[in-house]
Amino acid sequence: MAAPSSAYQKLLSIGTKIVAVGRNYAAHAKELGNAVPKEPVLFMKPTSSYLPNGGTIEVPHPLESLDYEVELAVVIGQKARDVSEASAMDYVGGMITTFRVCLLSFDFTPRIEIAIVSLFTISFIGYALALDMTAREIQSSAKSAGLPWTVAKGQDTFTPISSVLPKSMIPDPDNLELWLKVDGEIRQKGSTKDMIFKIPFLVSHISSIMTLLEGDVILTGTPQGVGPVKAGQKITAGITDLVDVHFNVEKRQKRGY
Repeated sequence: MAAPSSAYQKLLSIGTKIVAVGRNYAAHAKELGNAVPKEPVLFMKPTSSYLPNGGTIEVPHPLESLDYEVELAVVIGQKARDVSEASAMDYVGGMITTFRVCLLSFDFTPRIEIAIVSLFTISFIGYALALDMTAREIQSSAKSAGLPWTVAKGQDTFTPISSVLPKSMIPDPDNLELWLKVDGEIRQKGSTKDMIFKIPFLVSHISSIMTLLEGDVILTGTPQGVGPVKAGQKITAGITDLVDVHFNVEKRQKRGY
């Protein structure tokens, strides 16, 4: 597996939360028997659930499968609180700076050490492709009991995510094709133009509820076609021809969840 990019590593180190939007595509809401919402349905995922491209998605015991959901991920570039819908896109993406520290030693008496700090890389971030892996059995059971379903969404490896795309690469995030294949067979194919709540509204709405910080991610929902994937299968997914990801699915080795 290739080493994660500096932008991705920075995302892991500074992002405090993943805010996910449920039922944001009408066809997906209907395929699960849910009503089309009148306002965004939000839930949280921990950043510990991130999995870089090429990693292995783990199916926890005692489950036999997980459901896949392909989504456009929006990366927040600066602190956002109570932002207007008109200015919301100013808070998407931004500049990530990574520094390299070099320690030089001189074999004098006494010994001299000098630390040199230099700029290593600058990347502009904006979007990513993500999967919202779901333990559907656990989620359905929790819903029927009126309980939270964090266990169904928040486990390690349950948010596979691509490299971070510069905002300039996606000038029109409301017109992107999302696709997902299992073992080479197309399972999901949809367009972000079908989102019920668009990105500016989501950023504004969420920032009215909680402060969004640099590196936080909003998962904007999934189109129809969700379904199960089992150990031994392989998921590939992408955003048009801009980025693609691949993940193997295996059974978690340790017992319990």
